[in-house]
Amino acid sequence: ITSGQSTFLLTGFPGLEASHHWVSIPINLLCVVSILGNNIILFLICTDPALREPMYIFLSMLAASDLGLCASTFPTMVHLFWLGARELRFDLCAAQMFFIHAFTYVESSVLLAMAFDHFIAIRDSLHYATILTHSATAKVGTAILVRAVLLHFPGPILLQQLLFPKISTLSHCYCLHCDLVGLACSDTQINSLVGLVYILFSLCLDSFLIMLSYALILRTVRGIASPGERLKALNTCVSHLCIVLIFYLPKLGLSVLHRVGKHSYPALAVLMANLHFLVPPFMNPIVYCIKSRQIRQSLLKRFQQKRIDAF
Repeated sequence: ITSGQSTFLLTGFPGLEASHHWVSIPINLLCVVSILGNNIILFLICTDPALREPMYIFLSMLAASDLGLCASTFPTMVHLFWLGARELRFDLCAAQMFFIHAFTYVESSVLLAMAFDHFIAIRDSLHYATILTHSATAKVGTAILVRAVLLHFPGPILLQQLLFPKISTLSHCYCLHCDLVGLACSDTQINSLVGLVYILFSLCLDSFLIMLSYALILRTVRGIASPGERLKALNTCVSHLCIVLIFYLPKLGLSVLHRVGKHSYPALAVLMANLHFLVPPFMNPIVYCIKSRQIRQSLLKRFQQKRIDAF
């Protein structure tokens, strides 16, 4: 039947349906802490004039994309695990798919922009303020958003041209492009090609350019004479490198699991898929609160101000 008449069934943890309430508690806690942490990061950056540098502007974009990712996945997970509501109409499924992929690639692009920011700060620190001006940062942010929308806008439109069974079962707690294309009953060559373009021109390109940025950073750092200055330069990249690994490693693990053990361990595949979208938004604020002295100082200043106001 046509896509508009199709219904998709979300999948929880296979074999653990009777324990969904208990299994979902840590996942819901991850979501709540992620939303709280990223809102705190956004609040600090928006209200503290000392955090108006390009690095923190990019960090605020990262926090916003994390919140968007939580908003795209959390509602269906709550409905599935706590209310047992599995059914999702095609239009809602396609909209969720668009926002999940769009926010994922916004985050990937922001990580690339932050890598470039670190390279400029180390390579040409004297001209950093004139290269990455507020205007240039705004243009980069706009380009990131435009790229994410243009890359993923064709996906839902092309899916509407496909035929689906009246009822189909998804592999996860949310709708993904590759999952929906795999359920179609008609020719999906164009859709598969669009999916390949998604990967090549976003995650693959971004990860390659991030690695290239760090190769250039290491090359630049090797040319610094003072060991103390070299260590200081590398230390500025630690938090960003941690975030990059947190973002890309779950993707790699999920990809390997899908190829070697998805059918043998279906519950593990669902768990890793959920963590793949929930761990980065959860860890990003924690990493930056621990590693960024300016963020810590701004947060402590807010707490101290609250205590003074309370007295």
